[in-house]
Amino acid sequence: MKATEVPAIAGAYLFEPTPYADERGFFCRTFDADVLRSVGLDPDAFVQDSVSRSVRGVLRGMHLRSGAGEAKLVRCSYGKVFDVVVDLRPGSPTYRNQAFFDLSGETQVTLYLPAGCAHGFQALTETADVSYRIDRPHDPAEDVTIAFDDPELAIPWPLPVISMSERDRKAPGLAEVLRQREG
Repeated sequence: MKATEVPAIAGAYLFEPTPYADERGFFCRTFDADVLRSVGLDPDAFVQDSVSRSVRGVLRGMHLRSGAGEAKLVRCSYGKVFDVVVDLRPGSPTYRNQAFFDLSGETQVTLYLPAGCAHGFQALTETADVSYRIDRPHDPAEDVTIAFDDPELAIPWPLPVISMSERDRKAPGLAEVLRQREG
């Protein structure tokens, strides 16, 4: 497994496994504590694993956590998604930068997002499963959502949105979220 820094987002990494393929399919390691340690991450910090299943065109995001935030490892375990990260850490050298990724079950690449980054994705295949490993127990009271179509973000979502949660549909724009976080 190889770790690569994401230049647009300080502290973010891509973890690329080495799949072993044969006539049966493939096998690969998707989590390696020693590789995380090699880039300064504590593998024991992760406390919850979750998975979401989406159909083509579904959009989830943009999500963020208030308080101490939430660092996470994100991987598309089946299908393919267009994944988006926005750095919303005011003291970060990459503050307000964006990064886009195609994550897929074919590659099993894992993306590490530091706490304070907003995250969202859109399913590009008929079925897309996304696995998350987070460093704090989830608390719905800390959920923050930013409008996926905020012109200030201008995220180039690749497909028309066919479905999203009510919370995502009614999310405020980035400027409003930043005002709320400062106040």
